[in-house]
Amino acid sequence: MTQAKAKAGPIAKDAISILTEDHKKVKKMFMEFEKLVKAEAKDSEKGALVARVCEELTIHADMEEEIFYPAVRVAIDADDLMDEADVEHAGARQLIAQLEQMEPGDDHYDAKVTVLGENVDHHVKEEQDEMFPKARKAKLDLEALGTQMLALKRKMLERGGAVVVKKNARVA
Repeated sequence: MTQAKAKAGPIAKDAISILTEDHKKVKKMFMEFEKLVKAEAKDSEKGALVARVCEELTIHADMEEEIFYPAVRVAIDADDLMDEADVEHAGARQLIAQLEQMEPGDDHYDAKVTVLGENVDHHVKEEQDEMFPKARKAKLDLEALGTQMLALKRKMLERGGAVVVKKNARVA
């Protein structure tokens, strides 16, 4: 009976575990980008990776902004921390929007990806070192939040993800 339940669906994950997994995944993607730059890889390889990074970050930010942050903001007394997270997201979204309008090989493309990665690293450190411990201490229902976040993620992926069509996209 227990085995049937385990096979019926994914094990429930709490919101912080989901976000932390996303953080690790995106960190690896930025490290892969650095390797591609050093290896002078084809623009098509860099572009495909950056498109995935942008999609992952956009979905992640949407989950945080629509579900996680509002719950945390109410539960903890740290408006400055939450405000900083909002501003950091806005900055990341600006860089993502710029990258989505660019092609690998354009001036500052690699630099913008690098800066986005550095900004994300800073943001992740604050979330994991400050926000997440406060959220856990506040006794939020992290599993319920995680369920909502995964439902949003599924919905976004079903409708084609979070990728914005480039202004000058070429149709193959």
